[in-house]
Amino acid sequence: MNEYNHITDDLDAMLSVLPVDICAALQQINQRDELLEVILDLGRVPTARYTDGEVVLRETEVTREEVQAVVSRVGEFDADNRAGIARTLHRIAAIRNRKADIVGITCRVGRAVYGTIAIIQDIIESGKSILLLGRPGVGKTTMLREAARVLAETKRVIIVDTSNEIGGDGDIPHPAVGRARRMQVEMPSLQHEVMIEAVENHNPEVIIIDEIGRELEAMAARTIAERGVQLIATAHGNTLDNLLLNPTLSDLVGGVESVTLSDEEARRRGTQKTILERRAPPTFDVLIEIQDRQRLLIHHSLAESVDAMLRGRPLGAELCYRDQEGEIHKEQSIPASLQQREKGKASAAPLPNATPPTRHVSPRDMEPVSIFPYGVARNRLERAAQRMRVPIHIAKDLGQSQVLVTTKGFYRKRPRLVVDAERRGMPIYVLRANTVSQMEACLNDLFTSDDEPSNPLQKALQEAEEAIRQVLGGIPEMTLSPQNAYIRRRQHEMARDADLTSESRGKEPHRRVSIYRES
Repeated sequence: MNEYNHITDDLDAMLSVLPVDICAALQQINQRDELLEVILDLGRVPTARYTDGEVVLRETEVTREEVQAVVSRVGEFDADNRAGIARTLHRIAAIRNRKADIVGITCRVGRAVYGTIAIIQDIIESGKSILLLGRPGVGKTTMLREAARVLAETKRVIIVDTSNEIGGDGDIPHPAVGRARRMQVEMPSLQHEVMIEAVENHNPEVIIIDEIGRELEAMAARTIAERGVQLIATAHGNTLDNLLLNPTLSDLVGGVESVTLSDEEARRRGTQKTILERRAPPTFDVLIEIQDRQRLLIHHSLAESVDAMLRGRPLGAELCYRDQEGEIHKEQSIPASLQQREKGKASAAPLPNATPPTRHVSPRDMEPVSIFPYGVARNRLERAAQRMRVPIHIAKDLGQSQVLVTTKGFYRKRPRLVVDAERRGMPIYVLRANTVSQMEACLNDLFTSDDEPSNPLQKALQEAEEAIRQVLGGIPEMTLSPQNAYIRRRQHEMARDADLTSESRGKEPHRRVSIYRES
């Protein structure tokens, strides 16, 4: 049975606390499934917000008596000016004047949408820690609630419910969270303490948290993740860029620090001497950007995505969406391990849906590549193609191109066109300078196959894969090269997936993973 679109909203319970004429107006509009919230502000006309716009419910203004009547029918307002209706998911938020009197109310409809995580259920059930990002009202809390219900069927799940949005108001959690247990928070500033208490007292396998927004909460999240507990949470921000620029929450993705390279290393990398690098392994394994309710951008390796962004490379992410018929589609973007590389020349990434020809292929046998140059001199690009004897087509529109070529200066400014290309999963080639030699290097990478691993992570994972193959073939034990903590963790995961035993041995920086079959 497909549970998707099975919605429970308890809307009648919320309508019962509103003034009678406002309730009648909402029923007359008869768009229950599209209703988002009802706004009652003192001295203004009441309005309702739907998915397609805002509607005035009556021409007369809201009175103080009507505001007080609604307040008296809902639960007690807590420190963050939120209240609820017992055994429902609705949220009633208050606006107060300078004397702390309530002069405005936002009645937000809470819905349990069963099946809403079907598009990412494999990731939810993988045991990896997941961070959800998205604008307000896009459905983050709804996904958290459904994730708690699904995981609670087989695991011990604790919900840290700061504003009672996940489990509903009152002492008894809403049925939408299934068998998950819920810990309420006395006031928002104590959320981090309840997070730690949940781990120490109740032995959870999964912890669900809504809205990590403070530094102490970010620190508590890292503590939980390091104890081996799966963490599924939301945070303030729409995209990975927002999180990296947020000094309070950047630790969730590993943090950012400025590093000064030696002259030799800077020349080898083809970068400036001072660069930005990730400070530590991210708290979360996977990051999901919720673009809208049916469209998600998934960073399966958050560490690789952060590294790619800091180095000015396109991100490896998977775009998942549901079409009008309810079918789920997944479009794989270029993996971070295969994305563009800078060797003091141009960065390069393989084209999707095409196999790059090898060096000995004649130009007349090559398929033309449609290129959209952004901030790049088209005449120089054509001259470089003529000198390289490779077939290219200069596209006039991004939608008609296979690849975007731009310069490092333009790419760092993050213009809308570059962001659109990344969202589509289109390869982006970044030139260090707007010169013919740089363009020749770009075209050389574009029309040349390269099967060698392009970064230390990929090399380390390939080494682990080969070791696993040999142990499965009968060799008693294989010891890998020394790696940092994050890469060792990935190697341990590969061994575990192959039903083998692994352990780290030695001291930093020579600590390494050994893989063997347990007798």
